[in-house]
Amino acid sequence: MRHFYRSHLQPTAALAAADQFFPALGLQAGASSARSRMYAGPLGAMKLAAHSEGGNYTFIEVETNQVGESRLDRNVKKFFVTLHRGAEPQHQPEASY
Repeated sequence: MRHFYRSHLQPTAALAAADQFFPALGLQAGASSARSRMYAGPLGAMKLAAHSEGGNYTFIEVETNQVGESRLDRNVKKFFVTLHRGAEPQHQPEASY
């Protein structure tokens, strides 16, 4: 599956957050470059890329090798929430149901 998120964080800050978040889940870091990271482990494999987009945004794209709503995909969404909290710590997300 493919997921994306736009953030006000710098691409280097988003990649540094990924380097802390995903190894804590048991994913091993693979090939990496200045703008992307690859992780693999028991949950599956994924590629994360972050690059500057027009204006003040950073576009973060994650592609997993899983189908449907897997545990890895749910953790990617949790990672996006941590990025949001890092960019805007005073914002408290609430469930709307």
